[in-house]
Amino acid sequence: MSRAPLLLSLAALVAVLALASLLIGPAGAGPVASLKALWGGEGPLGIVLREIRAPRAVLAVMLGVSLGLSGAALQGYLRNPLAEPGLIGISAAAALGAVIAIQAGVSTLGLGVPAAGLAGALGGVGLILLLAGRGGSGLGLILGGIAVSALAGALTALVLNLSPNPFAAYDIMFWTMGSLADRSWAHVLTALPLMGLGWAVLLRAGRDLDALSLGEEAAASMGVDLGALRLKIVLGAAAAVGAATAVAGAVGFVGLVVPHLLRGAVGAMPSRLLPAAALGGAALVLTADIAVRLVMPERDLKLGVMMALVGAPVFLHLIWRTQVGK
Repeated sequence: MSRAPLLLSLAALVAVLALASLLIGPAGAGPVASLKALWGGEGPLGIVLREIRAPRAVLAVMLGVSLGLSGAALQGYLRNPLAEPGLIGISAAAALGAVIAIQAGVSTLGLGVPAAGLAGALGGVGLILLLAGRGGSGLGLILGGIAVSALAGALTALVLNLSPNPFAAYDIMFWTMGSLADRSWAHVLTALPLMGLGWAVLLRAGRDLDALSLGEEAAASMGVDLGALRLKIVLGAAAAVGAATAVAGAVGFVGLVVPHLLRGAVGAMPSRLLPAAALGGAALVLTADIAVRLVMPERDLKLGVMMALVGAPVFLHLIWRTQVGK
């Protein structure tokens, strides 16, 4: 499929899923009444749609764009279809910052936890770049990310283990599962500037990633600064994924699954895959968020759990294909 029809199809799918996300729920009104309430209703239904479901749908789109786009960019930079945003440790660092805030007594309903998550992500970025060194080596980035992810995971487990407050431990456990429930427009406005910056940086790196797909020496001969490219990819992914983790908790596998599903349709060129992966990620997260409300509405199934149930088999399939292809 050519690029423009595919992007239009994905955009239309995202629009349909976003509308479905607004209309699906326990409010007990039909689609026509819900749409009327959304655009001007002053009753309880209008408040539910505008203040609860609408920010949840917008955050689902933002989360999916951030994870899908970051996954495609990292796979293009590392030239490895198994790469995903969690590989460089940004998600774990953001989660650590949020967990510390929860343990300190900050409410998960306000903006204190997202702010702490963003601070954790920024600290993780600095440590990753310090560990990776000045060169453009993808191996240094992977090793630095693994080290930061392991350290952040260990510290998160330590905080949970030593928590004297069972209610804080309960909040930490469920927050780390990832969810879009109880999010507001304040969360959207908190995350959007940093996510938007990350999206812009990653999309502008598409042509350099195309050159890198020919090899590091070929890319350097074409004028690509590998060190600057690595900085763009790390900072762009950190801004997008860090903000996503800060407001929604840990949601994995989107950045791994979406580029894999779309690569066959758009080809191997990263500049063509990046926008498709962004829209595909938005569609996948919207679908998963709708599913968690339909499958077990009374048990509050977490978005991160649903994505893990979908993504883990795909990850195993990728590993199997990689091994068989050798």
